[in-house]
Amino acid sequence: MGARNPKSKIQNPKFAALLGAAVLALVPACAAGKPQLGGIRLPPGFSISVYSDAVPGARSLAQSPRGIVYVGSMETGKVYALVDKDRDGRADQVFTIASGLRAPNGVAWRDGSLYVAEISRVLRFDGIDDHLASPPKPVVVTDTYPSDGHHGWKFIRFGPDGKLYVPVGAPCNVCEPGDPYASITRIDPKAPKGGKPEIVARGIRNTVGFDWQPKTGVLWFTDNGRDMMGDDMPPDELNRAPRAGLNFGFPYCHGGDASDPEFGRKHPCSEFTPPAIKLGPHVAALGMRFYTGTMFPQRYRGQIFIAEHGSWNRSEKIGYRVTLVRVEGDRAVSYEPFAEGWLHGGRVSGRPVDVEVMPDGALLVSDDDAGAIYRIAWSAKKIAIDL
Repeated sequence: MGARNPKSKIQNPKFAALLGAAVLALVPACAAGKPQLGGIRLPPGFSISVYSDAVPGARSLAQSPRGIVYVGSMETGKVYALVDKDRDGRADQVFTIASGLRAPNGVAWRDGSLYVAEISRVLRFDGIDDHLASPPKPVVVTDTYPSDGHHGWKFIRFGPDGKLYVPVGAPCNVCEPGDPYASITRIDPKAPKGGKPEIVARGIRNTVGFDWQPKTGVLWFTDNGRDMMGDDMPPDELNRAPRAGLNFGFPYCHGGDASDPEFGRKHPCSEFTPPAIKLGPHVAALGMRFYTGTMFPQRYRGQIFIAEHGSWNRSEKIGYRVTLVRVEGDRAVSYEPFAEGWLHGGRVSGRPVDVEVMPDGALLVSDDDAGAIYRIAWSAKKIAIDL
């Protein structure tokens, strides 16, 4: 798993950007086959099942207090709603809430409404829980975001302050794009057209997952490292932003201590906020959540689960799993696999995108490759049976 030949033409930044865009364009919307869970490995006591296998291109997840699960997508342009009427851990109904949208990756629920993020705008579907079969026409909350497709898809989530947080990815592999790119912004959904987006944090290449620590209200987020620096550099990141205004280094510094070969001489790494913990190189860390349920054992409560979509810019694949970051106070202290097995000797059978904690404490995992949502549960009885 050594680094690529430093003299290879893929190290040329312009060629790298073109190659990256080309590879992304070749990624399929979803896999042809059904979900394959027979080889998934979990810690003792945990089990995984299919919550739904009828969600093509399933990406970001959100839920209403009634337990209705909303799912965004990218290439399919659709937004779905999943209902588990029998409360048996499998969705009985799948509704299409919207179609024909431009990469509606991000979904968030608030005060009876579903918010959906396209590339350049955020939509709102009012009273959605009661109108799944006949969704209302959306209201445009804001249409002020850039229209760039490269890293333009968005994860959205409401913060403890009631604001809607919306990231703006860098429109490149590595570049100096200027504001509002490479940032996390927030808007007031009650203001006309959402008001002017406020930049909360900068130096973020592309985050597709963030959450707030339950006891402290501090924002944590994943960030995808740049490509074309070799197999093992740079790492993806899990970052912590205890206050607004911090800069996390892109494009000058990666992983807190790796100077960018093109832009690094302009600003040293010491000027920026280092990651809370380094993740695997090119794992494509996307959705993350603090575990707030009570189903899992105590040692998992308040910890972070991360969906790793999996590498493409690597000679040997990595990721394609759900990982666990253990947190002590305000520090991330360890990083380990939790659910893995979607990568079998170089063959891929699934690509986790997002995670969501359900009211009963189970953990949902979306998979855009298989067009499915999985449910991970824990049972002390299962441990006894296994023993």
